[in-house]
Amino acid sequence: MLEFTFLSWRLIAARHASTHIARPPDEGGRFCPVAVDVQCIHLVCSFLKLTELLEWYTATFRDPLMLQPPAWFKAFMYCEAVLQLPFFPVAVYAFLKGGCRWIRTPAIIYSTHAATTLFAILAHILFHDFSQSEQLGPRTQRERLTLLSVYVPYLLIPLLILVTMLYHPHYNHVEKRKRK
Repeated sequence: MLEFTFLSWRLIAARHASTHIARPPDEGGRFCPVAVDVQCIHLVCSFLKLTELLEWYTATFRDPLMLQPPAWFKAFMYCEAVLQLPFFPVAVYAFLKGGCRWIRTPAIIYSTHAATTLFAILAHILFHDFSQSEQLGPRTQRERLTLLSVYVPYLLIPLLILVTMLYHPHYNHVEKRKRK
């Protein structure tokens, strides 16, 4: 079940925005949160030309973290590019193949890292006073909750992976040694 959830998570994340709001220009409704995150650190901006998608996303969801990211958010995005993105193909391989208990430790590292960064991001969205900020941010409680709904799945899926890796008997198997 976890394998299906992990694989479908990446597919669902690619279509999330098109089910609730207007489609981005020239994208046919496809939305890639990882690409938006990676563009935030401006490493691939000129190569992938995701500027229009970024502008659409920030205007639609009023997400100030993407338009003018603070230094702490940039640090999270660098960590995502270096630590989390390489984990995805490894995890897909392990979950598709099945029976790979070695994925337990990398999955625990990934899920705790992702959840920890999301707690800071969600707290910023919920408690920051955007009225005094230069950045475009959510003005109403409804806009905060809408923006929160974009980020919450990035917390829930890693927590699901963490709980599975810690408590599922397949991944938490301890071999017993025979006594002589």
